[in-house]
Amino acid sequence: MQVLYVALVMVLLIISFLYLLASGKLEKKKRKESTKKEETGKERKNKWSTFRRFEDVYSSIEEVQVALRDAGLLSSSLIVAIDYTKSNDYTGDVTFGGLPLHSINPQSLGKDENPTTMNPYQQVISIIGRTLEEFDDDKRIPAFGFGDTTTTNRSAFPFFKDRVCYTVSEVLQRYDEITPFVKLSGPTNFAPVIYEAIDIVESCENAHLHILVIIADGQVTDEVDTIDAIVEASRHPLIIITVGVGDGPWDMMREFDDDLPERTFDNFQFVDYNAVMKAGKYGDASFALHALQELPQQYKALKELKML
Repeated sequence: MQVLYVALVMVLLIISFLYLLASGKLEKKKRKESTKKEETGKERKNKWSTFRRFEDVYSSIEEVQVALRDAGLLSSSLIVAIDYTKSNDYTGDVTFGGLPLHSINPQSLGKDENPTTMNPYQQVISIIGRTLEEFDDDKRIPAFGFGDTTTTNRSAFPFFKDRVCYTVSEVLQRYDEITPFVKLSGPTNFAPVIYEAIDIVESCENAHLHILVIIADGQVTDEVDTIDAIVEASRHPLIIITVGVGDGPWDMMREFDDDLPERTFDNFQFVDYNAVMKAGKYGDASFALHALQELPQQYKALKELKML
């Protein structure tokens, strides 16, 4: 019996020793990985020394427009991208009365268009479009959808196969026409529409500011692909404004907005549409302000980088 007791104690001692050894190795590995991550971050910041995060400083749409003109912005081109992933069916539980976010009320169509009957996508297209159309000389607006069964996370489809939309009104009209027939899918990947926008920018003979407005309902699934695309976009005169509609979550969108020091400049702005509309005093104006107030500083950065 005494021999069995001694053997049991020895086994427990050996197990305790192996546990402490493994824990020590794990802690050492964690410290090593943490140090490596910090060093990688420093290398990235040193490599892209032009990066800085812009602060929100304007209190009205008029101030934003004046600042844009003061910065030298006379014209820009708008590009619109719409999220058709399956989550749009249920991420309106809190913010859209439980309805699918792409629900279209007949009263919102055509001449009877009314903000109170429009879905969140229609509202954002209308507000952003009306604000930026002032700076768009030719009123030609490429519009894309992504995340449906035909594109999933690999590509994007144009609203028209043989031309682009003319004016924001036609973007809305075409959205109303095609949306009832689009089959929602996923996963969510912004990269395809960002690369579509980059192709449009590169096809211009003269350097010209383009603004890509992505309207989406939640987190990106293909995070690495999207980050790579955002970083690549920062090497072009292209600004990305992502508007979150529905219930979210938005953690990754805020990370894209505030971090990513690999970028050449702060080219990504995220706005939570419902939060802004709920807290803002001036409705459409409050939202437009939050969505566009970084544009003057972004435009100045592009000029300093000699992209414009």
